[in-house]
Formats: sequence, structure tokens, C-alpha cells
Amino acid sequence: MKIIVRSGDSLWYYSQLFMVPLNLIIDSNPNINPSALQIGQEIQIPGFSIERYTVKRGDTFWKLSAGRHLSADALLLLNQNINPNQLVIGSVINLPKRMITPSLNRRMNYTFESLQTDLTSLKEVFPFIQINTIGNSVLGKPIQEIKIGTGPKKVQINASFHANEWITTPILMALVNNYLLALTNMRPIRGLNVLPYYQNVSLSIVPMVNPDGVNLVLKGPPAEMSEQVLQINNGSTDFSGWKANIRGVDLNNQYPAKWEVEKERKEEKSPAPRDFPGTAPLTEPEAIAMAEFARENQFDRMLAFHTQGEEFYWGYEGLEPPESQVIADEFERVSGYTSVQYIDSFAGYKDWFIQEFRKPGFTIELGKGINPLPLSQFDEIYEEVLGIFLASLYM
Repeated sequence: MKIIVRSGDSLWYYSQLFMVPLNLIIDSNPNINPSALQIGQEIQIPGFSIERYTVKRGDTFWKLSAGRHLSADALLLLNQNINPNQLVIGSVINLPKRMITPSLNRRMNYTFESLQTDLTSLKEVFPFIQINTIGNSVLGKPIQEIKIGTGPKKVQINASFHANEWITTPILMALVNNYLLALTNMRPIRGLNVLPYYQNVSLSIVPMVNPDGVNLVLKGPPAEMSEQVLQINNGSTDFSGWKANIRGVDLNNQYPAKWEVEKERKEEKSPAPRDFPGTAPLTEPEAIAMAEFARENQFDRMLAFHTQGEEFYWGYEGLEPPESQVIADEFERVSGYTSVQYIDSFAGYKDWFIQEFRKPGFTIELGKGINPLPLSQFDEIYEEVLGIFLASLYM
């Protein structure tokens, strides 16, 4: 919500007026000097939108503001050209609308386009977040990061490495949305005050690593690659089992962590809907983007959301640090998921992350069943993984 600075206003005053943490307002206005506001400047207030309201008989600013649990000055601020003592029935005024519930329905077939809509919406309501492009897919779709918080601890969470595991993206976006709402409304999640997490943690979210693959599963092949993709899929138009990127390379078998071992034992020796690790490590733009992203940011821990199994893996060749065990125990406690240290699988992003940085890395297998998991599991999976999401911030 955008407002215009008046004489005597301050960001601290706006924080009190709208009951929003001051640091969120400061971070929503990075080009504004908090100690030198100028009359007429435009300021963004996070967690609010503007509602257009038609004045009815008996309305006053004081009555309307009381119904929203705000001071009348909040309405005066949004309607600086209106005389509050002479409201005209039928005229239209601006009312601040606090966002208290998720604004979008994510229980849906969640395509790349769905993600773009959500990112635009979140940035508008929560301008203190940053949306960055870290790379591009084979077809040129941006691979995007949501960055939340300013703390020294760096936590990275990603989803949809595998195309038919696309449900991980809307679940991760729902976690993000509710975290942002908890911040702006200063309300706890499962009894935890989350504002200290914002101050102590820089949270990085890459919600869709494989946008081309996700769209292939949900929308079918793009015209420019239809023939090639159908050939890889043995002529079938059923892409529900497709895990790979659009070129038929499994992005979670692309990393130089015993890649040669994985390559030799995989049955697939050429592009396929799943399990083909490529002709060499890091040949695919999506895998390269995630590797370069990790190197540039030096994250303290990383979580990769996959499906299915209701378990998680956290070890690689004994290279994981001792703190991984502590975090894994907490993840198991808060989710009910089974903690598995070692699994006979290599060349994954988690494997490479542990090998490269000697930091805690986790592959979280959400839900249970046959991929792609049905949307009927959405709420159950969300509740299970919410504890892991929170623990990744406070551990």
C-alpha cells in the first residue's frame, strides 16, 4: 500500500499507526532515508492494500477506522484531499485493508505462469522481499529466488527439481505466504514469534528449479519442442511421469558428486523422461544456475523439497558436519518424517552441496504415494512440512 508523506510524519509513526514492525517498513523503502522524510514522498506500507469504498449515510472516518481497528489518522493519511467533516454520500474514498489471510488459492495445478502471478502479488503486498533471477531454463524461463530477511544465517530452500513433483512449489509458496503474513501481523506460527527469524536469517527460496518440466507435465509440450519431447517420451502424450528437464536430463542427477557412479548404473543412457544424468555433470542450464547460486551465496544450510516418502536424507559420504545430526533430529521430531542419514544414490544437489561446502544439506521427501501426488494431500503435507520450515530457521 502506497501513502504520501505529510508534514511531521515519520516511518516510526507509520509503524505505530498501522501496527507493522518498523524494520519491515524500512526494508520496504530501500531508497528512502528514514531520518529525512520529505513531504510528498511515496512510502510503501507492507501487509496492506487499498480498498475503494463508497460512502454511505452515517459514515465517518472515525467510525470506519474503528471497524478496522485503526486510528482515524490512517484514513486521513490515505485521503489527504478529502474533508473528513464533509463526507459526501456516494463519493469514493480509500480504506486501508490489512492482509490477514493468503490472497491466492494455491491448491491448483501450479504452472510457471501461476508462480509468476504469485510472485507479483507477494511483492506488491510485501515489498520488503526481493525477487531475483538466478538463471534461465532451457526455454529461457527465469529461475527465480525470493529473498526474505536480513540476518547473518543463510538458509536456502528449493522445490520442483523434478517436473512431476511440482506440488512442492505451491506448498513452498504457501509456507512463504504465511510466514510473510505472520511477520506483518506480528502473530506467531505454532507459538513461535517469527520476527526474530527475519532479523537473524536471510531466507532464500527458489520455488521452481525446473519450470519447463513443470509446464510439460501440466500443460503438455511447447510447440517449439513438441516433436523432440514426444520422441523422448516414446510417442506418448501422457507426461505425468516426466521428472527431467525439457531436454530429458534429470536435474537431480547432474552434480559432480560421484556422478560417474550414478551414470554407470543408470539404465537410461540417452535423454529420457527420468533418470538420465546427462552426458557430463552440469550440462543443463538449470543445474548450472543452482550450482553457481550456491557458490555465490555460501549458504549455511540447504533444503531441497521433493516427493514422496515422508522421509528425508541428510548424509553424504561422511562429509556432513556434526550439526546435521542435531538438525535432522529436530526435523524428525516436528514433522513425523523418518530421518535417513545415507541412501544409495549420488549426484544429487544435496550430495554436491554437502561435498562442496561441508554444510548441512537435506532432501525432504514430502507426502506419500505415487508421483505426481494428488492435490488432496496438500493440506496434510503443508502441516507436516511446516515444522521443518520453521526449524530450518531457528536451529
